[in-house]
Amino acid sequence: MALDPRFRGGTDGAAGLRFAGYAAVFDRADRGGDVVRAGAFGPVGPVPLLWQHNGAPVGVIEQAGEDMRGLRVIGRIDDARLAGLVRSGAVSGLSFGYRVKAAARGRYRELTAVDLVEVSLVAQPMQPLARVHAIA
Repeated sequence: MALDPRFRGGTDGAAGLRFAGYAAVFDRADRGGDVVRAGAFGPVGPVPLLWQHNGAPVGVIEQAGEDMRGLRVIGRIDDARLAGLVRSGAVSGLSFGYRVKAAARGRYRELTAVDLVEVSLVAQPMQPLARVHAIA
């Protein structure tokens, strides 16, 4: 997948690391038994970038929206230590915090409408395919 033309390099040391990745992948069960369906996010407004779903923001999500694969995000990590871990590949997981607006029950809980609350860098994502796939 080509990076958005606005996704350019240019970091100042360890902090300010920019990344792109997927916080959610559609139609794949996560470790908790949830499946996110296309269209579940709808229009996405501004959300913070957190570490492990906790604490103060560690950067910003500059862009977030659905594509054919899932919820694609572009963000910037301002925390120097965390930026170094992502740059080295030690941390590559992404996740999202949400409130369920609509879901269907079956073998899995199918999330069909959610309010996105935050995106997090995580050590072990619930959805194994939710990962950072590019850094600059």
